[in-house]
Amino acid sequence: MNNVDSGELFTDKVKIKRALISVTDKTNIEKIAKVLDDYNIEILSTGGTANFLKENAIPVKDVSDETNFPEILNGRVKTLHPKIHGGILSRRNNSVHIDQLQKHQIKEIDLLIINLYKFQETVENNKYKTEVIENIDIGGPAMIRAAAKNHEFVTILTDPGDYSKLINELKDECETSYAFRKYLAGKAFKLTNEYDHAISDWFNNENINAIDLPQKFSIDFKKFLEMRYGENPHQKAAFYKTNDPRIGIATSNQLQGKELSYNNINDGNAAYELICEFNQPAIAIIKHANPCGVAENANINLAWEKALQTDPISAFGGIVALNRELTLDLAKQMKSLFLEVIIAPSFTKEALKIFKDKPNVRILASGSMPIPQENGLDIKSISGGMLVQTRDNKVLQTSDLKIVTKRVPTQLEINNLLFAWKVAKHTKSNAIIYAKDLQTVGIGAGQMSRIDSTMIANEKAKKSSILANLKSSMTFESVVASDAFFPFADGLVAAADAGVTAVIQPGGSIRDQDVIAAADERNIAMVFTSVRHFKH
Repeated sequence: MNNVDSGELFTDKVKIKRALISVTDKTNIEKIAKVLDDYNIEILSTGGTANFLKENAIPVKDVSDETNFPEILNGRVKTLHPKIHGGILSRRNNSVHIDQLQKHQIKEIDLLIINLYKFQETVENNKYKTEVIENIDIGGPAMIRAAAKNHEFVTILTDPGDYSKLINELKDECETSYAFRKYLAGKAFKLTNEYDHAISDWFNNENINAIDLPQKFSIDFKKFLEMRYGENPHQKAAFYKTNDPRIGIATSNQLQGKELSYNNINDGNAAYELICEFNQPAIAIIKHANPCGVAENANINLAWEKALQTDPISAFGGIVALNRELTLDLAKQMKSLFLEVIIAPSFTKEALKIFKDKPNVRILASGSMPIPQENGLDIKSISGGMLVQTRDNKVLQTSDLKIVTKRVPTQLEINNLLFAWKVAKHTKSNAIIYAKDLQTVGIGAGQMSRIDSTMIANEKAKKSSILANLKSSMTFESVVASDAFFPFADGLVAAADAGVTAVIQPGGSIRDQDVIAAADERNIAMVFTSVRHFKH
């Protein structure tokens, strides 16, 4: 007996005589089982694990033989039995427990090696709810929690990475120490906690529109990548994954390039959330989480040229996202520009070869595209808490538009207005987006006043027009989108002076009539969306 924790006496060394093994992840399980057999430790097991061990010539007793009760309900019930849980939960120094075990012919179980059904993997890879639900483990977590609770006497192993530690513990007297058992119990409860979170998140994601934001909720974060630094070199950073299965940076495979940085991931996420808005082939170039060029075109190569034309200077060192496979011809076009990250659903082998001599470019393949209308939560950290909101998944349709001016927009203008609106949704407020022929031609973002964003967009468009050797600014005969209402007519007047023919904005200002009058005076068509897309 040793003095452990707050002066209480806990059993230190516990001899391992019987073990129960039930694992989904069978990594090295035959090796650890062979060690146990060499120590003459009796092994109980279930289903597939038992068959696997038998195939590896390791003596095993089926749990159903121990309980004298068969597995039932297609394996839903197999270890939920007093002869199993009594053997796990009994205190070895409690005379009442000892007498009850003898009375009911229950044998002690000293070691459990268990891991759980692959619930999260099933969620990510299977669209069928029934399959997901069947991968909610019941017996496993029950045994893990029971063993962890009774860690004074029972060793619970849930991580194959700890097998070697167990071997070291056993090598003298086939015993484990209290410190080791306590360490494993902590890991066990952490595992069941994470597992329950994953299940809870799945249910909440399934029902996000049907329920209010909960009074309490927790998110499981798992460290995926340790970074050299954060936004700045003096800040530490790491990338943590959650159980959110939404397609994007976190679910992509890196095919080439340096390790992703904090800013790479942040900008890459912004790029992919934007590009998924488009059904036709489209490309977005992102810098500092804002678009510096977006274009939609049946010819993806032409989409690249148009996106780059918006602001070729800012595109240097940017993030590129596209919603189609990246092919050889496009890779040749993109190669000449210094880019930090390229993310797409897939890449042809020929395209990847083009980037081989640019090994620092990070190439990410997502496999598919996220769905803009998908439900989910948007979470931001603040001092002392978190801000939580539902994802901005509103997708505007033509039928949602309210024409408020005398002139009705043409179909071409409507197409460009909806295009510009999608880009505005993913641009930091205050956001002003000029668009023409499904191409951004001027972008103003993140300014304290809307008129400032308008002026910046105008000036950028003029500079890009000069670089492209155009006779007039690209904003001539364009449309403009504003992520929130124009509080005064000055923003619209500035857009009119830039040559716009149509405007899309939420409306809702007390001065809407002044803005509408200014549009009518200049023969500009304007539509209200009744939807705002602030992005802070």
